[in-house]
Amino acid sequence: MGALSTHRWKFFRAGGFDQVQLETPEDLAALRGLDQKLWAALACPTRNLELDQRMLAYIDTNGDGRIRAPEILDAVDWTLAHLADPQSLFREEPLTLASFPDTEDGHRLAAAAQRLLKVLGRDPEQGLTAADTDDLAALFPRGETNGDGLVPASLTSDAGLQAAIADIISCLGGEQDRSGEPAVSEALINEFFDQARQVQEWQQGGAQHGVQSLGPDEEQAVAAISALRDKIDDYFTRVEMAAFDPRAASIMNADEAELTRLSALNLADASQIADLPLASLQYGESLPLQQGINPAWRPAMQALREHVVRPVLGDVESITRSQWQELTARSDDYFAWQAAKPQVRILEVLSVERVVELVEQGVQPRLLELVARDLEVAEAAGGLVDLDKLLRLQRGLLTLLRNFVSFQNFYWRREKAIFQAGRLYIDGRSCDLVVEVGDVDAHSAVAANSESFLLYCACTRRGQPVRDRETLNIVAAVTAGEQSELAVGRNGLFYDRDGNDWDATVVKVVQNAISVREAFWSPYRRVSKLVSDQIQKFAASRDDALVNNAAAQVGTSATAPAEASAASKTFDIAKFAGIFAAIGLAVGALGAALAAIFSGLMSLQWWQWPLVVVGVLLAISGPSMLMAWFQLRRRNLGPILDANGWAVNSQARINIAFGTALTQLATLPGGSARSLRDPYAARRPVWPWLLLLVVVLGLALFGLQAGWFSASVTPPAAPPA
Repeated sequence: MGALSTHRWKFFRAGGFDQVQLETPEDLAALRGLDQKLWAALACPTRNLELDQRMLAYIDTNGDGRIRAPEILDAVDWTLAHLADPQSLFREEPLTLASFPDTEDGHRLAAAAQRLLKVLGRDPEQGLTAADTDDLAALFPRGETNGDGLVPASLTSDAGLQAAIADIISCLGGEQDRSGEPAVSEALINEFFDQARQVQEWQQGGAQHGVQSLGPDEEQAVAAISALRDKIDDYFTRVEMAAFDPRAASIMNADEAELTRLSALNLADASQIADLPLASLQYGESLPLQQGINPAWRPAMQALREHVVRPVLGDVESITRSQWQELTARSDDYFAWQAAKPQVRILEVLSVERVVELVEQGVQPRLLELVARDLEVAEAAGGLVDLDKLLRLQRGLLTLLRNFVSFQNFYWRREKAIFQAGRLYIDGRSCDLVVEVGDVDAHSAVAANSESFLLYCACTRRGQPVRDRETLNIVAAVTAGEQSELAVGRNGLFYDRDGNDWDATVVKVVQNAISVREAFWSPYRRVSKLVSDQIQKFAASRDDALVNNAAAQVGTSATAPAEASAASKTFDIAKFAGIFAAIGLAVGALGAALAAIFSGLMSLQWWQWPLVVVGVLLAISGPSMLMAWFQLRRRNLGPILDANGWAVNSQARINIAFGTALTQLATLPGGSARSLRDPYAARRPVWPWLLLLVVVLGLALFGLQAGWFSASVTPPAAPPA
């Protein structure tokens, strides 16, 4: 960067700065020696660019979604090194076998080209273009190794391995194989089986520690035991108390007084008896599961019998204390075992049994063997990848350079720049400086510094997606014409670079000057709008007053006495005398001022009148025109691109002349026949024009009589006495 170079560069000036011209292979070869302070940009995003995305991915070596100047230089050096004739970068022609240099890499590329020509069924003398490699499946057919280290299900005929690949993809997601199929890599395989081994060890640990199952409905079983644990423990404790002291038997059962109290209540609500013992102590050591159960706990006992007792002990009618302790011990061990269950992603999709099965069948080494077999052809397949890269760089690298190192495409306008998304038609004009954006608010916060009038539009294409999208956001710079009706909610039509039409609705406007012509008329429009608004307000207020007065008169007419009505109609001359006097003074002052102005104008020569008119217009419109002119000179492309992630390295101005070219106004085609008669035009009265004609003729007659149009003659001096 900044190194001395003997190369003779050519520059052109546009946008207020000098830009390098890239016209020969020598220019590209010497690009590394060009001071990067002279570059138009230093970085740009890979998205929202009208370029081959696969080519951009090849240039973006670190995969961060951005292209920087060093990556551009590396791509240029690589391309020049792999072309026998770098001049082909400046010609739209296919690459033939003779296009590759006589080097080891060149021979490898030639072999890959021969293989591709054979796949395509072409003669070796025919050439290849980037379109021939758009479909990677044609280069790398399904079911064949392609050297990318990824294993799709079609790479094996083993149904077990195919199912395992599908399981890994469903759990961890897959990667796209060069054939276009979803596939798994070595890293994904290892990650899956690392988690699978944790699950296997957990399951084996449960068996080693004697964790016994609670049956097929383990969750329901655990819930049933948890619901009745305290109540069943209470029952067996009461039985032990009765065995300890026979007197406790009657006391441990339901108290007679409590039963008497409950008899007076409505027992449809089972919660009233939930505090009574689970069963009568007469059953002793065996707790019945169906008969003699407290009605409040009968549903819970049925769930316990169904989900716990029957799967473990069989179809029994009662359980002993030892049997109950065995069941609760199982649940405790189960709880502890479940708490130690590995929290891994694969169990969100697969069952424990399936995961353990994959580990025990030795699937991992068999999958890694497929990866190794695919990598055996990496060198041969790499030639096809490099061929695809070279074909894409040969087609699009120069375009990228002419929109990165310089903005040649943008300023020369022979073709659209890579950041121009299309053309917006709205309000009788078309805008060519249209850029696709992501977040409208975030973009406008930076792009407002461009000093341009910006329209942000939400574009939709319902039912006809383009590149899997039915919506997108754009910003359009309006650089000619007038603002007129450009406001939020206005609709237009957007055509993208492929000619697809989108409905466009304005969602945000950044106000700035558009043209000097609009600035000239803006003071008069503001005054006209002010006067119109005031007249409308006055008319509205008078209308409201009239309606209110009428309503008041209607409401009071039935009760007001006739004398009050007569008194209200009496004209108070004293009240209005001051008003008439004030009006007379105002009219007199205004007449005096007009007379002074008219007499001053009458004292001027006829040729001075146009100067007065021009002076008045400049006094009114001059300040706004001057402000607009300065603002239009500061219009800058940089902030619009910077807001999209670019690193623009210069002040890319959009002056008035260039702005006029970027926004086209509606004009009639050449040679069109035009009728000026509009049958629906508003009829204008003739008398104002007749009055103006009379005034002009009167002034002319008065001027003739006053000698305005005759040369002034100085009288000769009187002779001396």
